[in-house]
Amino acid sequence: MPLTPEEKDTFKRDGALVRRGLVAPELAGRAASLIEAWYRDHLKADDIPAYSQRTFAPELGSHPDILALYADTGAAELATDLLGDTLPVTTAQIQIRVSESEFPDVQPEKPMHVDGVSCPHLDPRELRTFSLLVGVVLSDVSSAQDGALHYQPGGHHTMADWFRTQWSLGMTEQVPPEVDQERGMALLGAPGDVLLMHHLVPHSVGRNLTLFPRVMAYFRVSHPNHPRRRLEALRDPWLDYPSLAAAPQPTVDKE
Repeated sequence: MPLTPEEKDTFKRDGALVRRGLVAPELAGRAASLIEAWYRDHLKADDIPAYSQRTFAPELGSHPDILALYADTGAAELATDLLGDTLPVTTAQIQIRVSESEFPDVQPEKPMHVDGVSCPHLDPRELRTFSLLVGVVLSDVSSAQDGALHYQPGGHHTMADWFRTQWSLGMTEQVPPEVDQERGMALLGAPGDVLLMHHLVPHSVGRNLTLFPRVMAYFRVSHPNHPRRRLEALRDPWLDYPSLAAAPQPTVDKE
């Protein structure tokens, strides 16, 4: 089912929306079982910091049961609905927030950032940006203390202005101070829920104070022209979104 006009308005205003239950339980279950087996058999505490910066279970990123979360669920259709056309998605990032009771003090809270810009593990002059983040929830997240993703609705506008007026390639700051100080909204959900989030929406990741790991699969989706205009896309939030570029900005309800 394509995005409704109301969903497109929400995305343009907030830079994010959630489709509940988009991934069928059997697809989510197969992917979660794969990751659970890897977690049980292969994860070592010493590897967690590096995996947290890139991806857990890198050998599973292109597994058919993981890619099916995007290709076989309607998520790809929704991405195309926003971007008009997309480059092929051939791998996923698997992110796990480990339980602090099982792995204490190895996975601190991840600060506010925009993916692929001034990453601490990369040369700050290198951009690894994209257009749209598609995140699939693979474990229950009922509280902000469950290792939840925290994102700032509307932050894509703030970030685009900062990239346009204050930021330059090579700076090590990932976000401006006022964005860094915000906590953001916790993404709560159940297995099968799907987040669509504009690349420019700043986000962080909290600590997991539950007894179980929190698992997400992320797909980085790009407009076909994005690799040739990464800097321009940081400064113009709708450059990669032709279907939204001409639409008026939705008004924000005031209490």
